[in-house]
Amino acid sequence: MTEKVSVDLSGAAQTMLATLYLKALDADFGRPVLGDRYAKEAVSRLDYDFREIGIAARWAPLITVRTAQYDIWARQFLAVHQQCTVVHLGCGLDSRVFRLDPGPGVQWYDLDYPEVIALREKIYPTRPRYHLVASSATDPAWLNQIPADRPVLLMAEGVSMYLTEDDGVALLRRVVDRFPSGELQIDFYNWLAIKSQKMHTLVRRTGSTLHWAVNSPQDILSRVPGFRLLIADSFFDASTFHRASATFQMARRLVRAAPPVRKMLQYHRYAFGPVN
Repeated sequence: MTEKVSVDLSGAAQTMLATLYLKALDADFGRPVLGDRYAKEAVSRLDYDFREIGIAARWAPLITVRTAQYDIWARQFLAVHQQCTVVHLGCGLDSRVFRLDPGPGVQWYDLDYPEVIALREKIYPTRPRYHLVASSATDPAWLNQIPADRPVLLMAEGVSMYLTEDDGVALLRRVVDRFPSGELQIDFYNWLAIKSQKMHTLVRRTGSTLHWAVNSPQDILSRVPGFRLLIADSFFDASTFHRASATFQMARRLVRAAPPVRKMLQYHRYAFGPVN
């Protein structure tokens, strides 16, 4: 029997356990949104009582709709840029590099806090052209570890809301300055999601604080020169939302007349660099 891996995380880093758990629960649904078998295997390897998180399986689409959408966008980028670099900021215990299985022309970097990277090393295998970077996303030093000789896909899922606006904008500006061309695929919470954070079970249980509210792409375009908007969707508008449960489909109809609620969870995709 394989020995289980102990977990000792707190604050924002701890939220990745909830996202991993919900992906694992989704994998057992009769009609999964994501169907991530790697998440299920990872949960089975951790010595952790996931019931302490206090999140029911019915909430899984709040995570899996987003992750499935970014998988689609990432595959589209990789199909066009077969020689590229991928940087997954705040990777947590997400298995995207294994789900997408990028080709030999892709250098993939997963970046997160040192304690998260140490945990990843214990539960996931290594693979060719796959690199782990132990760093806070807001530390400028990590950019020097990433080659800037090819297009880059920067993915930041479930990261922005834990940053202050100044730190978030500075991070995105450094990306545009460092890399010649590429894409940013990132999600944001709007003002209502940030304002109502005390109602979020996960935020309360981990002692985290949400800071940065982005209400529309213009909030980013006006502060980060060089970005071009490709698409901006919300949770309810994502192409993967149709896979969510009937309960969420009903909720979509109910929020049509309440734009702030409909756009609480936003998925943005930007390009930067020369236009081909």
